[in-house]
Amino acid sequence: MDNIKNKKIIRFPIENKNEITSLKAGEFVYITGTIYTARDAAHERLIELIENNESLPFNFQNNIVYYAGPSPAKEGQIVGSIGPTTSGRMDAYTPQLMDNSLIYMIGKGKRSQDVSNTIKKHEGLYFAAIGGAGAYIAKCVKSISLITFEDLGTEAIYKVVVHEMPVIVAIDSRGNTAYL
Repeated sequence: MDNIKNKKIIRFPIENKNEITSLKAGEFVYITGTIYTARDAAHERLIELIENNESLPFNFQNNIVYYAGPSPAKEGQIVGSIGPTTSGRMDAYTPQLMDNSLIYMIGKGKRSQDVSNTIKKHEGLYFAAIGGAGAYIAKCVKSISLITFEDLGTEAIYKVVVHEMPVIVAIDSRGNTAYL
């Protein structure tokens, strides 16, 4: 994949929303920059923070959340496997998080119609990472640091800097889906 001509690279945090809204479902792109990991337990806590009018651990605006729980690094590695988690497990939380500025996500699998509608409403995007490619994706990671919810272990929120992480636009900003 490293020799692909005319790679479309999307940088996070987003500086130009037009670059994102021009993407179409089914398009293959690479993500470079800062992403944040969060899975089920972290999503539940983020909702609790919102409902209690407390500060969020990072600014959702123009950032992206990757539904992943990074495995611990082995000696000489930055991180262990960092493959995507099934996104449907976050569907109950996603509309409320999107209403609070989180509109870009990476995971695997289909999303509910409610989430698709909310993505369209906010002109967000849902990218699919390739399930089973966690070891390959780990090679794209340049650094990783804990942000919050340390007690959740691999389900804590981590800030991850990636270089050319391969993803597919699964739901575009118009609500079109790559899934049949």
